[in-house]
Amino acid sequence: MTDVRTRFAPSPTGYLHVGGIRTAVFAWLVARQGRGQFVLRLEDTDKKREVVGSDAHLMKSLRALGLDYDEGPDIGGPYAPYRQSERLATYKPWVQKLLDSGRAYADPYTAEEVQAFREQAQKNKQPFLYRNHRPQNPPAWNGSQALRFKSEPKAYKWHDAIMGDLSVGPETIDDFILMKSDGYPTYNFAHIIDDEEMKISHIIRGQEFIASVPNYLNLYEALELTPPVMATAPHVLGPDGKKKLSKRDGAKDVLDYIRDGYLPEALVNFIASLGWNDGSEQEIFTIDELIAKFSLDRVQRSGAHFDERRLAWMNGYYIRQLDLSDLFEKVRNYWPTEAQDYDDEYKKRVLGLVQERLKYFSELPELTLFFFKDLPPDPKLISEHKQLKKMNSEDLKALLEQAKAVLEESDFSLEDLTDRLNKLLEATSQKPAVLFSLIRIATTQAAASPGLAETMAVLGKTRILKRLDQMLNSL
Repeated sequence: MTDVRTRFAPSPTGYLHVGGIRTAVFAWLVARQGRGQFVLRLEDTDKKREVVGSDAHLMKSLRALGLDYDEGPDIGGPYAPYRQSERLATYKPWVQKLLDSGRAYADPYTAEEVQAFREQAQKNKQPFLYRNHRPQNPPAWNGSQALRFKSEPKAYKWHDAIMGDLSVGPETIDDFILMKSDGYPTYNFAHIIDDEEMKISHIIRGQEFIASVPNYLNLYEALELTPPVMATAPHVLGPDGKKKLSKRDGAKDVLDYIRDGYLPEALVNFIASLGWNDGSEQEIFTIDELIAKFSLDRVQRSGAHFDERRLAWMNGYYIRQLDLSDLFEKVRNYWPTEAQDYDDEYKKRVLGLVQERLKYFSELPELTLFFFKDLPPDPKLISEHKQLKKMNSEDLKALLEQAKAVLEESDFSLEDLTDRLNKLLEATSQKPAVLFSLIRIATTQAAASPGLAETMAVLGKTRILKRLDQMLNSL
């Protein structure tokens, strides 16, 4: 049985967003499941589009998600180097093989001439095929002009590990560029050589490449190579479910999610389940479960809908599973500025209250500011409340005064506060949605908060009575 070796081979042309890194997650899972190797290779031969620093960003993104690679540009490996721009000597014998067999030729045309051929085809309402303009006597290739593959059009049938059995006719096969005039190979050529030299067993890539597969198969035959297992992952679709997720649709940098306080395990779980499930209703998987259960044949063939709300829900689930001490260490840099004057014990009590509601760490200031700062009364909180807005100021004031009188007698233990609040409900004949909402708004100036008694116990008697007075004055 062939050793499992997968690769993630991005171009360093910008940051990685969630849709772009899904192929890396799939490839990593296949490698780990097969106890094989996961390789990072940078396909950096398009120097015009390369973005300085994006190579380091790509590697940092993989590491941040826990997608450890066994070989790569920064750690080396038995098939180094792992940057295509450093592998130019590797491609020379393969180029020579194609030249010697008559399957490659120098391209004599300028870009303007090729464009003219394309426009003529459009005018004739025909698909543009470069092979229809193949020169009869091309010049000898000297490396300064583009080198094209001389295709031999034929029908193809092949099996895709995700898409199933596929086939095309000879009309899709064309002559494409192998080496550019700048001396760098094209992706279409270099990735085939690199995969062969690096003994890659599985190629997992995005749907945008599927139309080129017949050309690749033609080149594999010309080079007398056996193609690896091919798996084409459908697009991750944007929020509207109609088009491929892109940066324009708000697809964020993977590292932005990490900076916002999304846990790597949650991100990998979410990304892996974009278009894949194990046939059950299970949504939350540990990394070990993903490795054990993942299979390419259970990846759906249609596009997967990117839903950031589901990601936030999933991350919230992972946060709730954390031990409070572990969570406290992870959120150390996320507290509001006002929290710096408070000790760790107080902040731990606050964190214990909001852990259930925290979906990602950068929400922490919004959820906890009222624990550290006395906020001014916000009249909108009452005017926009479904039931409180129906009451006049005098009635609201009377309720708050009654509540204050009861709370002044409390020792502010959780048990005593809970008992007194329940008795206050009976005494006022109010619904919790009215009485408790009013007290919550008066003491937190927040539209939502953790349990009222729990919140008041942490805030303490002095602060609660002060805030009740502040609200009474505003009414």
